Amino acid sequence: MRKIDNKEIIAKVSDALIKAAKVLPNDVYAALNAALDKETNELSKDVLGKIITNAEIAKDEFIPMCQDTGMVVCFAEVGYDVKITGDLYEAINQGVSKAYTEGYLRKSVADPISRINTKDNTPAIIHVKLVPGDKLVLKLAPKGAGSENMSSVKMLTPADGIEGIKKHVLNQVFNAGGKPCPPIIVGIGIGGNLEKSALLAKEALLRDLDDVNPDPVLRDLEESLLKEINDLGVGPMGFGGNTTALAVKIGKYPTHIAALPIAVNIQCHAARHIVVEL
Repeated sequence: MRKIDNKEIIAKVSDALIKAAKVLPNDVYAALNAALDKETNELSKDVLGKIITNAEIAKDEFIPMCQDTGMVVCFAEVGYDVKITGDLYEAINQGVSKAYTEGYLRKSVADPISRINTKDNTPAIIHVKLVPGDKLVLKLAPKGAGSENMSSVKMLTPADGIEGIKKHVLNQVFNAGGKPCPPIIVGIGIGGNLEKSALLAKEALLRDLDDVNPDPVLRDLEESLLKEINDLGVGPMGFGGNTTALAVKIGKYPTHIAALPIAVNIQCHAARHIVVEL
């Protein structure tokens, strides 16, 4: 049994979140540059250029790339052969608190009714999964509200099928317009039930943008939806053009024979995500 001390988790989470707020992941940076090369609308090319410059300044000067430094989502994969010396949830939240307080990141978490700020950006949204092995892997995504607010869960009927799924996704993206700060990444969850579909959509956003879905049906659906989304003409920051989305990522899960849940979780172009392995 391998032991991991809570203090190590706190330090690693804090360092990772500070970096995530200031350094755009390589896959997103590469996708933005590829989009700039393909964009035909001159205004949209200018907007994409400014987005890329902003990311470069943030990295070079090690400052947040966006004023909304997000609410932290954490997918924790805990090996069966790992013993954590303390409470994992507490350690992650202490790491969040340390990052947002000592790293001078905006604290954006508040009570939903009173709207009183928690003052250290806790609690994080934490999902835990037990897996084989002796490692602890934390997939962290500090996600802003502009894109999160443009997300949805809808209970379709089985008769709606793939065409119904596509229609809902396209309507969601089109109606969101420039509000989620496109070019966006679209995470989609199909199946399960109400909460499982939302979880699938959120987890899909943590995939590398250049990966390939191993499911051929989902792979084809991702490719066709990306094309149709970019044909909507929303464009970077809603100024038009052919770069509304950088990627579409889909996860699925078996569902009830009478149900077809679909969740759409939209991510902005500041697609902050980072992985910590202990």
